[in-house]
Amino acid sequence: PARPDMLAVPDPDAVIQLPWNKEIAWVPGNCVMEGEDVAQAPRNVLRRLIKEAADEGLHVKTGIEAEFFLLTPDGEEISDPFDNAEKPCYDQQAMMRRLDVIREISDYMLELGWGAYQNDHEDANGQWEMNWDFDDALATADKHSFFKFMAKSVAEKHGFRATFMPKPVEGLTGNGCHAHISVWDAPGADSRTNVFAAEKGAGDIAELGLSEQGGWFLGGIMKHASALAAITNPTVNSYKRINAPRTMSGATWAPNTVTWSGNNRT
Repeated sequence: PARPDMLAVPDPDAVIQLPWNKEIAWVPGNCVMEGEDVAQAPRNVLRRLIKEAADEGLHVKTGIEAEFFLLTPDGEEISDPFDNAEKPCYDQQAMMRRLDVIREISDYMLELGWGAYQNDHEDANGQWEMNWDFDDALATADKHSFFKFMAKSVAEKHGFRATFMPKPVEGLTGNGCHAHISVWDAPGADSRTNVFAAEKGAGDIAELGLSEQGGWFLGGIMKHASALAAITNPTVNSYKRINAPRTMSGATWAPNTVTWSGNNRT
């Protein structure tokens, strides 16, 4: 009661027409108070950082790997009682039993022009991952928010509940969200050069095809990893993945050390 109203001002450039209900549009907004952008609002923070990077000739592109569980409507159990293998990752039978849900979400992404290219049954029973093409950072962030809304809406239509909660089921692998980050010479379709990429050469970084600038970025991630946890692990449930007991499949897929490597997931 001591503060004025906060308004969400729609961003018309980011409007998405619901593929399953053409009369409705989903529109992200920028939080405004007393005529000024709310400095702490995540979308405003990202917009500000995008501008700062652009002023230095840097254009960040991101891709994400969204993971979620399909549960019963009350959220108490996974939706498919037959999805009970010890190591169910890529289980084609489980995929077929939930194909209607996964296919519908994927078809909507294709209709929206996202470039959906891969869907799979993930490491845990009842868990799925769906991927689409990377894009400018703000566009990917908006798509990610909409994807969660879309997945939940389609799941409800089929009588299930979709959850992106980091650790919804004790004893099973949690939901992660891998982020793929690159910096380019221009935004959108005008980009031609990934400045993080380089010809493979000698040295720990160069042998991976990572440029010196890419190495500095990686170093920055490591330097600030502990502080970044406040953003990447924003809820109590997030920390139930870290140092969690071994799951049924044998892995939690949640790193607990600040390290880097070419392909070491531990």
